[in-house]
Amino acid sequence: MTVLGFLILAAVGRAPAAAAASITEVTGFGTNPGNLRMFRYLPPGIGSGRPLVVALHGCTQSAQAYDDEPGWVELAQRWGFALLLPQQQSANNSSSCFNWFQTSDTARGAGEPLSIKQMVDRMVADQSSDTSRIFVTGLSAGGAMTAVMLATYPELFAGGAVVAGLPYRCASTLVEAFSCQSPGVNLTPSQWGAKVRAASAYSGLRPKVSIWHGASDSTVAYSNLNELMEQWTDVAGADQTVDLSDTVNGYPHNVYRTPDGRDAVETYSITGMSHGQPVYPGTGSQNCGTAAPYILSIGICAAGEIGRFWGLDNAGTPPPPSTTFAGVESEDGYVKAAADGSGATVGTSADLAIGRGVDGKENRALLSFDTGAIPDGASITRAWLTVRYAGGSGNPWADPTGNRLVVDVKTGCFDECATDAGDWSSASTAAASAAIAAFSMGSVSSTDFSPTGVAAINRSGRTQLRVRFERNPGSTAYRFLRSGPEITLSVTYAAAR
Repeated sequence: MTVLGFLILAAVGRAPAAAAASITEVTGFGTNPGNLRMFRYLPPGIGSGRPLVVALHGCTQSAQAYDDEPGWVELAQRWGFALLLPQQQSANNSSSCFNWFQTSDTARGAGEPLSIKQMVDRMVADQSSDTSRIFVTGLSAGGAMTAVMLATYPELFAGGAVVAGLPYRCASTLVEAFSCQSPGVNLTPSQWGAKVRAASAYSGLRPKVSIWHGASDSTVAYSNLNELMEQWTDVAGADQTVDLSDTVNGYPHNVYRTPDGRDAVETYSITGMSHGQPVYPGTGSQNCGTAAPYILSIGICAAGEIGRFWGLDNAGTPPPPSTTFAGVESEDGYVKAAADGSGATVGTSADLAIGRGVDGKENRALLSFDTGAIPDGASITRAWLTVRYAGGSGNPWADPTGNRLVVDVKTGCFDECATDAGDWSSASTAAASAAIAAFSMGSVSSTDFSPTGVAAINRSGRTQLRVRFERNPGSTAYRFLRSGPEITLSVTYAAAR
């Protein structure tokens, strides 16, 4: 891959990092020939057999800039689907664009498409995702890479959505890429379709495709909407005659159908909009998204309309009821002691230490939650802890080899509800009820609590958790965690009958 990158799509600005979503990084998902990173968001209580949406960010963006802002996290919670967020690395492309035009990254079985396919496989393995309801979407360079994924792995996806993007194999060199972006490349539908058909030996039903473009886009020419429509109608066996023409929230919307009446392609022409993805902030059923650079508040939420086109609003049984409790910051803290527990004292740093510090002491974090709001008679079915990285040094999971960061659960408080020295070794109700995988950034969630850990959650007041390494690190290696509202305990439950 070239570090020249595709700078001509670098107009997509860096949106603020999302704070509301708890996206977590997943490693070890395959050979990863495209050298991408994998992030995911799982709504509380999602369970197995749910749909999966793959969302691809634009240039200079990241997974965290393309989760809450376009509305995908909100919709995942509303409709109950898992969200996969691949992330480009600057080592591959200096503007963090997906390399949508390089031949090494637009072919089946190679480069970035294979990395993304391996991420999908990992999600299916971990979540038992419904393989008949996997979808892919993206903005700008991510939209162009969406077309790549639909062309190279059509059997994987039930649908796709290209926002301010480009047709598959519109370019194969940097010079061609400039021309493709603006003024655009004009081919016949059959010529465009041939490029997709050559990408795989697939002969089955093609994914349905939603195409969005700002009519005033000066970064990626508006003409690309028509070229994309021609490509994907031709591939689906539809003609280019509009079968349904209407307006949605005042914006022109066309639908193209196959001869047997199946919706193959829809297009949205967003009049007056420049380069970006439209959102419609608010609390109504048609609202979603938050305005940010190149995430444009313009009275229609693309993610919501795309999800409806895919059928996600009727995605089956919704997730079970859930509650998320923020930490009680005034009671959170950490305790340090010698390896045998002697000389325990309460730590004084603002963030919460775990692992072995530079002073040679072993640190354990104490987290407090008021869990009395669980409905009377409800049966808790699942619980997990989410923590947020604040700093660290070394790798305490590797010294000793196979070390685990575990979560002890206490019904009520360990010693006193406010952190004190006795909390380092005070008995728990459920020891090592959950574990947290190695992390060095962002937020990460634990495994589900064990049955004894779930049973230990206090329905009438405080539940405290102690986060500690199962074995004391042999040398300086630690993490700092945020406290209070940046640490959450989530539970799902079955309502009383």
